[in-house]
Amino acid sequence: MPLTSQDAGWRRMTCNPMRPSIWFILAGNAVIPTIDAACRVASEQGVPLLISGGIGHSTTFLYAAIARHPRYNRIPTTGRAEAAILADIAREVWSIPPERILVEDQSTNCGENARFSWERIKQTGLTPERVLVVQDPTMQRRTMATFAHVCRDEPAAPLFISHPGLTPVLQNSDNGLTFSGGHEGLWPVERYVSLLLGELPRLWDDINGYGPAGRGFIAHVDFPAEVQAAWRILREDAILTEALESRSLI
Repeated sequence: MPLTSQDAGWRRMTCNPMRPSIWFILAGNAVIPTIDAACRVASEQGVPLLISGGIGHSTTFLYAAIARHPRYNRIPTTGRAEAAILADIAREVWSIPPERILVEDQSTNCGENARFSWERIKQTGLTPERVLVVQDPTMQRRTMATFAHVCRDEPAAPLFISHPGLTPVLQNSDNGLTFSGGHEGLWPVERYVSLLLGELPRLWDDINGYGPAGRGFIAHVDFPAEVQAAWRILREDAILTEALESRSLI
């Protein structure tokens, strides 16, 4: 693919020897604090921001999150790729210059986020030393394993660093489980728990998982025994299962 004018602008900017070779990749998602974190750091540190995401099965969650947000709700969403929406937010709300934003708007899943983002980086002719990857925290581990898989045979691949933007913490309250520090821009608690329970089996490296021994989508992921034990306890809890099933979440 020929070098675009945007790619040329990136090359002029990032080849400055005084600028560290660090980029951000923001994978499309609907978790507002994660989006904020990526845009804030990219804006403050003046680093390139590659935004990845087309239209997938979870894009409507982003549309809804943007519609509820007091600053972002002026950004048009319907029928648009996730990367296009997030690029508008980066430019119009966080004042990130267009020449520091690169858009990949064709990916529809986690695997394509990684593969298409890496291809987009290579199209610029630049090789960053480090890339901080920002994703929905429930998908962060899988996303990192996907980048490792995609770039396993790439001698010039950068160091991909996990940077989810926030670490959700649940706490008990008079109203049941809530997020510590507030829930603005986060999932409903039930959806968060459901996503976690569904995510771990994808990460397992067995015949049913996404690892090399299974579907071959991601690199091998090591699991501490206590994590597997905690997953089994939650998955076998009758009250939790009933609550999630009643909301069609599992």
